[in-house]
Amino acid sequence: MNPSPPVRPYIPAQRSTADVTASALRHAARRVLLRNWVGNSTVPSRSLYPHQWSWDSAFVAIGLRHVSPERAQRELETLLAAQWGDGRVPHIVFNPAVPLDAYFPSPDFWRSSTAGAAAGAPEGVETSGIVQPPVHALAAWLVHRADPATSRRRGFLRRLYPKLVAWHRYLTTHRDLGGHGLVSVVHPWEPGMDNSPCWDEPLARVEPAPPGSFRRADLDHGSAADRPTDLDYARYVRLAADYRDHDYLDAEAPHRFAVEDPGVNALLIASEHALADIADEIAPEVVPDPVSEARDALCADADAHRRRARELTAALVERLWDAEAGQFLCRDVRSGEPIRERGVAGLLPLIVPGLPRDVVHALLRTVCGEHFGLGGTVRLVPSYDLLGHAFDPRRYWRGPAWFNVNWLVERGLRQHGQTARADALRAAVVTAAAASDFAEYVDPRTGAGYGSREFSWTAALALDLLKTAPAAESAPAAEPAPERAAALAEPRVEARVEARVEARVGAPVGSGEAAR
Repeated sequence: MNPSPPVRPYIPAQRSTADVTASALRHAARRVLLRNWVGNSTVPSRSLYPHQWSWDSAFVAIGLRHVSPERAQRELETLLAAQWGDGRVPHIVFNPAVPLDAYFPSPDFWRSSTAGAAAGAPEGVETSGIVQPPVHALAAWLVHRADPATSRRRGFLRRLYPKLVAWHRYLTTHRDLGGHGLVSVVHPWEPGMDNSPCWDEPLARVEPAPPGSFRRADLDHGSAADRPTDLDYARYVRLAADYRDHDYLDAEAPHRFAVEDPGVNALLIASEHALADIADEIAPEVVPDPVSEARDALCADADAHRRRARELTAALVERLWDAEAGQFLCRDVRSGEPIRERGVAGLLPLIVPGLPRDVVHALLRTVCGEHFGLGGTVRLVPSYDLLGHAFDPRRYWRGPAWFNVNWLVERGLRQHGQTARADALRAAVVTAAAASDFAEYVDPRTGAGYGSREFSWTAALALDLLKTAPAAESAPAAEPAPERAAALAEPRVEARVEARVEARVGAPVGSGEAAR
């Protein structure tokens, strides 16, 4: 593991973004990814999140494909090497070099290699026992397209495809807890929006763990006012401990928290479409003979993925669409009732191809309406209803804007022909990333940054938006402070950054920048 640089002090103020070029910002983003690279994967941040996180790595790989496609491939390969026998991809893969007290819940809490043995947890690496949203197949497809030649030479998609199929099979079988064809999450950490007000109602029935039974490491790195409350955290711990104590077996665990989340299911649908593309891509690679029955089988797999995506889409609309709200709502599997809180997860189905036209039009109205305010009262889409009773612009997932969510919304807007809105959101994301020093999340109205700085997916997705923008080379980006901007734009600094990337990852910087 590379030695960690000193932790920088928290800087609440925004930076000026005047006079910073797109080129300077790209190099700043690359530098963040270099600093957070630990050999075969990327930590979200060096301080608060010192291990590998599942959906973080998927988003990081999407940005890394513009730095080194091979490194982006290794990011996903490292994560999937820790896949369990039942197909689940754990939400954390622990680095054994990191002290146990650096993060909680730590490996000795999850005890994956022993408690998870019946579910096929790997013996050689410690992981958590829960999951995160399945964006990995989409990420793998985008990474492949960045440098198809290297991908084919390394057998990247050919090796990952069966793992991704097993991952999706786990979700659609073990996690269809409601029996209606949708994936359920069993812990607030699983949908990735850990502290959303959408979880308050189902979480209220969970008995919290005793206060003295755990120590929160997150408060060593952030203000308590920005983080989940102690009561919520104690309930998170209880749920995880109950799951562990039932050997992480979904059929046997009590699942006091079980929710059908529209964001998780939308990402599964998008990734099913990506799996179809992957199956089509690897058919000639796996079976060179064009008339072989084996190749026909792979083509049939691609058709099956597209059919499953259509079935999931139909179930998503039937179960979670709320025409009155103009968005998708979570559903509490235990009570059978929709959760009437407007979380941003209810907008993420914009990335799903084939939604009914009236649903798309209603979602677009909601994104720009009074509850989420895009293009009006906010710079970026907030994580929760601006008018909601629990809205807080700086508390974790209860109002702040997150860069991965806005990347997904930008993609959804563009898919549905909302080019002007997508371009405006793209510019706002890049500006906020620069102004906040690649913050973990920001105030959706002011862009003020909170949480960790130099956050990996913020840098990666800003880099992706810069590299895929139609006028990326000519459009000015937004600013760090003027003196910092001058340093970032200094050619010698840029050359050193690129040389360090090349030396560490063994692939030329920018070798896959032309493809998308």
